[in-house]
Amino acid sequence: MEAQHLHAKPHAEGEWSTGFCDCFTDCPNCCITFWCPCITFGQVAEIVDQGSTSCGTAGALYALITAVIGCGCMYSCFYRKKMRAQYNIGGDDCGDCLKHFCCELCALTQQYRELKHRGFDMSLGWAGNVERQNQGGVAMGAPVFQGGMNR
Repeated sequence: MEAQHLHAKPHAEGEWSTGFCDCFTDCPNCCITFWCPCITFGQVAEIVDQGSTSCGTAGALYALITAVIGCGCMYSCFYRKKMRAQYNIGGDDCGDCLKHFCCELCALTQQYRELKHRGFDMSLGWAGNVERQNQGGVAMGAPVFQGGMNR
């Protein structure tokens, strides 16, 4: 699914729309992420994977990895990389992993805020956002790929 950035708030191309330490600009999400990061991760993963992974599945896998080996950040940093590629946000793999390892909560909340900023209603999940867009609601900030192959 491809959509235009009609209702996204303007920000510099190639940059995150909010700062890494701007966690408290969305206090409800900050609290949810602090107490149960698997929820925020699951919501982010479902949108980034465009519905191919459900929120529940991604969140449960994140919780399992965190409980068994204590490094859910290793799983979540790959989604940061994927998100950067989809939205042409600058950065590198090493920086992604360092951010998730050193401050997982800041990294997850920044990704969550970025998707909200791009027009996604995180409580609806991918299918709900697609339905909302198809009904003439708010246009989502789905990845827009420059050139190359299109479906």
